[in-house]
Amino acid sequence: MTTTPIVALQKPKDISLTEIESELQSIWQQQGDVAATRASTFTMVIYEPEEVQQILAALNFYSGPIDGIHGTLTRDAIRQAQIDYQLRVTGRMDPPTLARVRQEYGQLSKDQKVYKNPDLRGFNLSESISAHNPRRVISLCPTFGEDRGVTAQVSAYCPVQKKNSGSSDLICCEYITLRGTKAALERVSDLVVSLILADLPYFVWWKATPSPEQPIFQSLAHASNCIIVDSSYFSDAEAELRIMQELMHSGTNIADLNWHRLAPWLELTAAAYDPPERRESIHDIDQVGIDYEQGNAAQSLMYLGWLASRLGWEAVDYVEEGGPYNVKKIHFHSPQSRPVEAELAGIPVADSGEVIGDLTGLRLMSTNLKANCCTILCSEASGCMRMEAGGGAQDCQVEQVTALSDQKADFMLGQQLQRWGEDVLYSESLAMVAKIMELLDQA
Repeated sequence: MTTTPIVALQKPKDISLTEIESELQSIWQQQGDVAATRASTFTMVIYEPEEVQQILAALNFYSGPIDGIHGTLTRDAIRQAQIDYQLRVTGRMDPPTLARVRQEYGQLSKDQKVYKNPDLRGFNLSESISAHNPRRVISLCPTFGEDRGVTAQVSAYCPVQKKNSGSSDLICCEYITLRGTKAALERVSDLVVSLILADLPYFVWWKATPSPEQPIFQSLAHASNCIIVDSSYFSDAEAELRIMQELMHSGTNIADLNWHRLAPWLELTAAAYDPPERRESIHDIDQVGIDYEQGNAAQSLMYLGWLASRLGWEAVDYVEEGGPYNVKKIHFHSPQSRPVEAELAGIPVADSGEVIGDLTGLRLMSTNLKANCCTILCSEASGCMRMEAGGGAQDCQVEQVTALSDQKADFMLGQQLQRWGEDVLYSESLAMVAKIMELLDQA
């Protein structure tokens, strides 16, 4: 995470819950000689449970701070847990690893669940966020262990923006950090809502799976301009993408950072059929192959949802074949009444990237060998061999996809804050994913 140089009007100060607003007011009254003004942009609520580091700390694998930054220390801890529990060593918290460490944590005694790692959540100033000069950031940090109520800290920081480096004026942000068990934070959900500035837009960065049954999620989602999630975090992408679609259908504006990581794939797909000689052949596509890094099917499902919704396909059947690639086959009918088959395959990789579940390869082709529609896209890391091998006798247009320069959630969040209106393509793609998942229920 890239950080911004800051001037602290006040460093984190422990206070009672009833003193939050009065303490923030006193900061501005006592700022001294610093020429600082409060930002007048938006409020951001960040829900950051950080289960991974807390569990690994309790299991004595992780010795670093609880900060939500999965750097070298966290990856080394995950790798050691995978070795000790005889799991596939990836250095990533994939679903099998998460399930196992949760199981091991559940078997600890009450005393063993206590860890002493410092909790730094709530005060890491990401440059991609600070560049937008939020007025107020409220961080909710669920903790493990005994329920001792909720503690509060307040502070005020002024990021030194590069564009303002020649100016003495600083635009500053108020930070409120609330810590307590999940149950304790639920009890103060009304307080959290009261801290949101009513006259400004507000966004919720929900760094977990969407939880519409959770009271605090309900309270925050009720009037937010946008709930921001990252489906690369999801442990059960199929189920949780459906939850997101249900939330959108009920009127909640949802944005998924993982959707934006698909942009290069969507753009190259569209460009492949832009030339006049290929434009009409897109309707001949009836075989789709999508490879993704094993561990999270969200990107592959969203891409398929986008393609099917653009071409007007109707989902009619869903088959889970399983196997080492966890193959899923979805069948559609095209508007021309042509049967279409899509295959999703989770590919084991020795060195996964920043995001679990990144697309690695894509093949679009037709059973009509005269159709000029075969297209293969593949990532730089994985190559095109598997997709080219399945191309058969057709001549295929092959393109290499260059991923976004920075796929980390913090950077993607900064990008999202520039486009928080409804994304029609995303909502239509998610609606198609929900229809595909309904077929799974019927299988």
